[in-house]
Amino acid sequence: MRRPRTAAARAVGTAAAAAGIVVVALALTGCTPSESGASAPLLVETMPPATPDADGFPVGAALDYQLGGAYDPPSGTGIVVRDSTEQPASGVWNVCYVNGFQTQPGVEWPDEWLLHRSSGELLVDPGWPDEHLFDLADATTREAVAERMRSTVQGCADDGFDAVEFDNLDSYTRSDGAFDLDDAVAFATLLVGEAHDAGLLAGQKNTAELEGRGRDEIGFDFAVVEECDRYAECDAFTSVYGERVLAVEYTDDLRDTVEGLCSRESTPRSTVVRDRDLVTPDDPAYSFARC
Repeated sequence: MRRPRTAAARAVGTAAAAAGIVVVALALTGCTPSESGASAPLLVETMPPATPDADGFPVGAALDYQLGGAYDPPSGTGIVVRDSTEQPASGVWNVCYVNGFQTQPGVEWPDEWLLHRSSGELLVDPGWPDEHLFDLADATTREAVAERMRSTVQGCADDGFDAVEFDNLDSYTRSDGAFDLDDAVAFATLLVGEAHDAGLLAGQKNTAELEGRGRDEIGFDFAVVEECDRYAECDAFTSVYGERVLAVEYTDDLRDTVEGLCSRESTPRSTVVRDRDLVTPDDPAYSFARC
């Protein structure tokens, strides 16, 4: 779950690099950042090259996170995350984004599968008020939702994606106590089963409190984490998944600077810094940097 949006994103800082860090700026479409209206991609080269694991996961590959729209990945990118409604990028390892634990805006679901307040109103995600929570307290509902998700997951596989990330695993924290982490674990296990049946690896999204359960009980193959450096929780994921962690930080709420982020030992090898709304390069708010 992406943390709530702020009013505006600020550009990535371009302070001088710390010792031992090489900073390379690449201008967009031949223009300087001021000419194009967009922030130039900033590459902070501190990480060793990628090496694929036996199951194909490209350990250490450079990441781009493209949920706001698909575009040609910056040079050197090895992993791209895109929405399930998009096609995978050519020549890279692709992760398919699926809103697994909440409804996607504009997609209708049976009312009885959704969580309601005591007043009868649908419970919504406060940060994303056009998304409703699935009622995961009931095993029958969990199975029904997972079965319907099967077509989306299979669609990711048919389109050529290599893996899937299921967002909003932490929806139980917004359920007003209607269901808990154990219910989320039970549902996640069903979703991961669907992914594996489709030939896809499955990524845990955020939710550091899972600890080793995500890998050992649910069966997740890697993790996709947002703002783990900002909230000093990267170790909670790397201690479970090692170098199989894809990390996203946001320009509007960095702990310090991109250089500082990339110099920390706790920073996962595949880390990208993006604008909060993940817009495309033709948008003036676009910002991109990576370690």
